[in-house]
Amino acid sequence: MPNPVLLNNVQHKDLHIATERRAALGDNVMFATTFPAEFRTLQAYYPIVFRKSDDGTSFEPVALFGFQQGENLFLGEDGWDAPEVPLMIERQPFLIGRQGEELMVHVDLDHPRVGRTGEAVFLPHGGVTEYLERINSVLLTIHQGMQSLPAFVEALLRHELLEGFTFDIELDDGSQNRLAGFYTIHEERLAALDGAALARLHQAGHLQAVYMAIASLSQFRALIGRKNRAHAAGR
Repeated sequence: MPNPVLLNNVQHKDLHIATERRAALGDNVMFATTFPAEFRTLQAYYPIVFRKSDDGTSFEPVALFGFQQGENLFLGEDGWDAPEVPLMIERQPFLIGRQGEELMVHVDLDHPRVGRTGEAVFLPHGGVTEYLERINSVLLTIHQGMQSLPAFVEALLRHELLEGFTFDIELDDGSQNRLAGFYTIHEERLAALDGAALARLHQAGHLQAVYMAIASLSQFRALIGRKNRAHAAGR
């Protein structure tokens, strides 16, 4: 179970974070939540699709790393095999909490990245390291990005632009795989929107993210290639 506590330079003066990318450090995940402002960066490497939120009341965009739970095809012996690591992955084991109206950095002390080796969080005399400065920036970007997510999803639902899909994959050795339970942009409905609806999406800042999500689907071919190579290697 996660054990998030408020980060401070007294109790956590010796805290270090392992920053390499390995399954043992929690990187063996199938996907990571993302947000519209990150789509442009991620679409060059990962398919961006949508899933129902854990409470089942809405949807959230995710960057896909594999085709089944616990599978990350970007994770290899040399770490993460892509130039961009999604911010939701990079920020671990840190997260944002609130103290009144103030945003505060928390750390999950039970996360496998936490220990006494790796990147120092604080300087010997209590100052913030460059590593923690980067994490603070990452967390703020995530917070701001997630603030825009409800309006983006609401616009997609209002125009009925999300559709469920099932993706059947035949690997080079003939084995069958199926990806189900995710949603993508309904391109025909998007194309059928009138100019006024498209203008509203553009003015709200949603239209670019919609097209970035569509463009990202071309990465499924590369993801299948990774799956074939992993399967051939017996992983």
